[in-house]
Amino acid sequence: MKNMIIMLFAAAILAACGGEAERTWVVTSPDQQVEVAVFTQAGKPAYTVSYKGNVTIDTSYMGFEFRGQEPLTGNMSLTNGQLSSADETWEMQWGEQREVKNQYNLLKLTVKETAAPSRVFDLVFKVYDDGLGFRYEFPEQAAMEGDVVITDELTEFNLTGDHKVWWIPGDWDIYEYLYNTTRFSEIDAISKFVEGDHLGQTYIPENAVNTPVTMKTDDGVYLSFHEADLTDYAGMTLKVDTDNFGMISELVGNDSGIKVKTSAPFVTPWRTIQITDRAGDLIESNLIVNLNDPNELGDISEWFEPIKYLGIWWDMHLSTGTWDYASGKHIATTEYAKELIDFASENDLKGILVEGWNTGWETWTDPEMRDTIFDFTTPYPDYDIEEVVRYGKEKGVGLIMHHETSAAVSRYEERMDTAYQMMEKLGIHAVKTGYVGAVIPEGEYHHGQWMVNHYQKTVDYGAKYKVAINMHEPIKATGKRRTYPNEISREGVRGQEYNAWAAPSASPPEHLPIVAFTRMLGGPIDYTPGIFNLSLKPHKEDHPIFSTLAQQLSLYVVINSPIQMAADLIQYYKDQPAFQFIRDVPVNWEQTRIIDGEIGDFVITARQERGTDNWFVGGLTDENPKPYTLELDFLPEGKTYKAIIYKDAEDTHYIDNPTAIDISEREVTADDEIVVDMTAAGGFAVSLMEQ
Repeated sequence: MKNMIIMLFAAAILAACGGEAERTWVVTSPDQQVEVAVFTQAGKPAYTVSYKGNVTIDTSYMGFEFRGQEPLTGNMSLTNGQLSSADETWEMQWGEQREVKNQYNLLKLTVKETAAPSRVFDLVFKVYDDGLGFRYEFPEQAAMEGDVVITDELTEFNLTGDHKVWWIPGDWDIYEYLYNTTRFSEIDAISKFVEGDHLGQTYIPENAVNTPVTMKTDDGVYLSFHEADLTDYAGMTLKVDTDNFGMISELVGNDSGIKVKTSAPFVTPWRTIQITDRAGDLIESNLIVNLNDPNELGDISEWFEPIKYLGIWWDMHLSTGTWDYASGKHIATTEYAKELIDFASENDLKGILVEGWNTGWETWTDPEMRDTIFDFTTPYPDYDIEEVVRYGKEKGVGLIMHHETSAAVSRYEERMDTAYQMMEKLGIHAVKTGYVGAVIPEGEYHHGQWMVNHYQKTVDYGAKYKVAINMHEPIKATGKRRTYPNEISREGVRGQEYNAWAAPSASPPEHLPIVAFTRMLGGPIDYTPGIFNLSLKPHKEDHPIFSTLAQQLSLYVVINSPIQMAADLIQYYKDQPAFQFIRDVPVNWEQTRIIDGEIGDFVITARQERGTDNWFVGGLTDENPKPYTLELDFLPEGKTYKAIIYKDAEDTHYIDNPTAIDISEREVTADDEIVVDMTAAGGFAVSLMEQ
């Protein structure tokens, strides 16, 4: 019935309009709050978006420029409008919730040139209660035979005001920036990367921002712009027109001026706009994953399950050890790996990561040698990988492989067969990949089409050899974990490692309350939480991490990932009561509720453990103390829980006394509330165990 009403409404719109070129097609969300109108103006296809009767995206045009062809920017008509709807529920194998509702109304239009060469494509809009996605679908056609080279995609997003914006520069290589908070008119996206950046080139087009880019209007409406299902295409940044409050797609290219090289038939990624009245609804939205294809791999739970893990990793960032064997401080040893396995086994952590295990780290940053050094199968003399794997299996702890490529990607592709066969032989089912540096082949960039296809190749290899992929220095997350559930997590964020480097690199307290509403909208983050020695002494002086211990615990709930690292040296976990929360907290969820939050200020998240009635809550704040009383009305009625509460103590201070923590227990029900006041850069974590 609802679909029939929409079709009749669209028919009424068509009947009311004038000639063919002036027709307007309208499609609304299932709840009728989001409305998209599509039309032509001066022969150019355009769209508008309204939310609750107010224009949110003003007239925005669409088109393409090609090499060797005339641009598709005018002389076009819209025909063959088709409306349909869908309402399904699908199941995440792992993630922030088990059941995902996928309900939308769809409008599909044929766009055709009115003069030679009469090129044609379909324009498809899916409209949800929390936003929309649209993409271009080019069929096979005589006018586009052979290679199609896109030099620009001209998709516009024209705003209706000078919104508040949380943004990072549209860097073609590096995604690991602090977010800026400005009005749209104040965006100045030419930015120098901070001290301690990853090695190699970086290119930032003038006044381009990366996605997800999140905004808040003066009327209190939240918007976030991103893309979904990035496949065989270039990543999209957005070039901003600060005078006219406009944005236009700026695809990542290469040094040959090619943005996308393809052939018909082809489709673009979905261009997405999330629209909500509440900041937390952005995080709860499933629009990005819903716009991806269903699972193609089947059930992978036989060889991958969400885990918490330890690692030989933080040691190198603290300079207590090194990756390279020749330094005399090499720390990726069989002996140390076994020590971590023992601790992991005793504390119900199911994995360990070992970095620096394979030969080549002495010269991995040398531009003359980095394309030849790593073979991904040869360990250093002090690391017996087969013994580490055997010992781990005996203790119930799996090894997470590490492949740092130093961005010599073409060389890595030559060696992937051998490397993945080795993992299959040893029964290793997860790998952390890394791409630090300027991409080889020269002239390609981390977020361009060539690398998008490489990252997909690693996921395909992983599926073939039963390996889950945790990408570092990756492309952005665009929801493809629905289609490929072995794409488990990725970095693509200014993570914890920056807090171990030179003091200016320590992330400010507002960073994570922004990340939760920006980068995390794309998908899971391997942020590496759980640092308990927040002063970093005696390893580093005058270099505190801007966090309290309670906030570090909160990250296991607030930051979504099916693999979560207990990142600190294990000496700081021993005899520490707060470590009990890391033992208890799961990494796979039945459902998620964003209880409260404001972008850049604070966020409070509750998640139900998958397979149980236990709940876990995490909250964190920026540099401002946040008095807060947690209401437990998300719990089921009639059940009693044991609450274990980890919160900032009265004397906690993120610089002077960051590890002070107040731990208490009590019985609670859905009718109760818990005072969890957060100090500056502080937080809290609560375990709620059903009795």
